[in-house]
Amino acid sequence: MINEHDCVVLTQDLPDSGLKNGDIGTVVHVHPGGEGYEVEFITLAGETVAIVTLLPAQLRPIARGDLAHVRNLTTI
Repeated sequence: MINEHDCVVLTQDLPDSGLKNGDIGTVVHVHPGGEGYEVEFITLAGETVAIVTLLPAQLRPIARGDLAHVRNLTTI
């Protein structure tokens, strides 16, 4: 189960938001029954890139073997 304040991984590109599969975000709201999630994506400097509404299939919990990776976001 995914809860508020959990870090999650995006499972698909969201070009309109400048997000890519594998980006890490924080759940800021869980819709009733886990039907959707509001997720905030920020830079490592703390700037918000996007807050998006995602369906369960568009994200997953962070797994034990996941490794964070940095990429330059050119839309800021």
